[in-house]
Amino acid sequence: MSRAAGWLLSAPASLMVALCLVAPVAATIAASFAAGAGPFAACEAFFASGFRRTVLWRTLEIALVTTAISLLVGFVTAYVVSRAPPRWRSILIIAAVFPLLTGVVVRSFAWLIILGRNGILNDLLVWLGVAGAPFSMVYTKGSVIVAMVYLFVPLMILTLVGVLENIPDDVLQAAASLGATPFATFWQVIFPLAVPGLIVGSVLVFTGSFTSNATPALLGGERQMMMGTLLHQRAMVAFDWEGAAIMVAVTLAVVLGMTRIARRLNPMAT
Repeated sequence: MSRAAGWLLSAPASLMVALCLVAPVAATIAASFAAGAGPFAACEAFFASGFRRTVLWRTLEIALVTTAISLLVGFVTAYVVSRAPPRWRSILIIAAVFPLLTGVVVRSFAWLIILGRNGILNDLLVWLGVAGAPFSMVYTKGSVIVAMVYLFVPLMILTLVGVLENIPDDVLQAAASLGATPFATFWQVIFPLAVPGLIVGSVLVFTGSFTSNATPALLGGERQMMMGTLLHQRAMVAFDWEGAAIMVAVTLAVVLGMTRIARRLNPMAT
């Protein structure tokens, strides 16, 4: 009865998602494979283009680097938050979540102001004497990665805080009483118990980075175009729905592939 009630409660939302999201995307992809000289003609045309292959590899590179940096920064931050006193823990979690209350475009524009030729960082470097003259740091991979990390590291922190908070203090005290050093306790106790949260957070960050559109468009421009920006241009500017559908299929394949790998790596996955 409880299972049936759960299915009934989720049916309206599932139906809306299927009709408004899954069905249109599936129909567009199916039409792209049905059109042209053959079922895989559009896919072959996508991978035959050196520009599109470059965009795909660049997107993979930026998404993986963003995920790695977010994992490192998020893990350290989440560990500090999880071990803080309860009052400070709430304040630190609010501080971590606060950037999510601002729109993606607004946060991306903020990095334009910070990294621009006349931006805050340039003024600081010139004032300190590190740089002789202002220079532009936007429209580079570095600027895109920095903005991506800022956008998605709160998701990593929120994912890991819940996992690290659930590690009993008795386990850590037992490890210390058995002679384990702080590093050994971290590597042999804390890290293995945090692996499920690390994998879930990594999937969230990678998926968001790989499919991002606004941030790469503002901070990367045409020089550092990514799949999300290229997909938007082909669909909404050039009206190339067949090419756009193939890009959607490639994006879904990459994201689902990474998710499958993550599930196989997750010891808690069923």
